[in-house]
Amino acid sequence: MALIAVVWTAMLSFGGVAAETVMLYPNIFGDPPASLDRAREFLVAGGPSDYFPPLGAAVVVSGLAATVLTWRDPRLRWWILGAAAVFIACDFVFSVLFFWPRNEVMFIDPVGTHTPEYLRQVAGEFVAGHWVRLTGGAVTAVLTFTALLRWVRATASVPAPAQPVGAGR
Repeated sequence: MALIAVVWTAMLSFGGVAAETVMLYPNIFGDPPASLDRAREFLVAGGPSDYFPPLGAAVVVSGLAATVLTWRDPRLRWWILGAAAVFIACDFVFSVLFFWPRNEVMFIDPVGTHTPEYLRQVAGEFVAGHWVRLTGGAVTAVLTFTALLRWVRATASVPAPAQPVGAGR
């Protein structure tokens, strides 16, 4: 069950980041600082910061649980451990160290605190760093799905070969 949970949460996380990339990022980062101001006005009732932290925690918890629960199965062990490690490195640690400070500059600090040039620089850094997170999410999703496929193939019952009509008489 933990394997299915980590595949599901990893796919949701990657899909969310991919959707955010094509739907929100052009609007948020298209023309800083004006686009950052519009994003502040638009993302009032909810936004990525409401969705991704709980989902990321679910990926980490289910990934660690799946790692522990599949450890004795060498067909799955390294796929799940690799997925958990990539997600923790690219989506959690990288986000905390790289994205959170930039989010604060762009969306938390009062408007007018930073120069337009600095906001453009920070927004450019954020978008460039985003490719690390997107790639990490893709790798995590592929590794977890590969583990699931390996598990399904290993546990699927193989039907006996069909006998031709009239055989065995």
